[in-house]
Amino acid sequence: MASVELLPTQADIVVARIESAPFGENTYVLNRRGGTECLVVDPGFEPDAIIEWIEERGLTPVAILLTHGHSDHIAGNAALREQWPSLPILIGRDDASKLTDPAGNLSGAFGLALVSPPADRVLDDGEGLQLAGFAFTVVAIPGHSRGHVVFRTDDTSPHLVFGGDVLFQEGIGRTDFPDGDFAALAAGIRGGLYTLPDDTVVFPGHGETTTVGHERRHNPFVADTSGRGYAADVNR
Repeated sequence: MASVELLPTQADIVVARIESAPFGENTYVLNRRGGTECLVVDPGFEPDAIIEWIEERGLTPVAILLTHGHSDHIAGNAALREQWPSLPILIGRDDASKLTDPAGNLSGAFGLALVSPPADRVLDDGEGLQLAGFAFTVVAIPGHSRGHVVFRTDDTSPHLVFGGDVLFQEGIGRTDFPDGDFAALAAGIRGGLYTLPDDTVVFPGHGETTTVGHERRHNPFVADTSGRGYAADVNR
């Protein structure tokens, strides 16, 4: 059964984490306190819990934001679209094909043949989004998957990053998938995340929330710019 947790953040922002089986994947629902619109990031395999959270609070989802196209991050798309037929799906351009391709989204290997509705909008690096009272910049960080993006808020202090399977609490996304690339992932973390202020909050696709500062100092897989060595093995 999915677990739901309200995460601490700025007073005017509500972020709920809905962790779904079987992969412990984090879906996030975020909204401005007092507002009626919300966003859903990476709906996983237990969409009923997402729908229940949204409806019990009288919210209206305005977009599904996908960090990448792997099955545990897109499994809830169809159910959310059934509940809200006009709800748009946004994903990085180079991962859009995974939505309708069980081999590409890795579900075929588990005998699931999962497919999602196709993307309504594909996103490019540096693109700005204004949704549900938030201003985001899309940052492309390939390596876990070719078209992986993260969503960085530009109008909050500190910044919030909805990071999918890029940077975990003292971990990183695995790079042994067909379109994985450790060098690209490490470069993207250094250039796209480690350059952000230390207090930037990272909401990862698995595990606990962390900060850029903590990972710059303690992540054993990708060194900060001081040039420490790094390991190349990961576990998600």
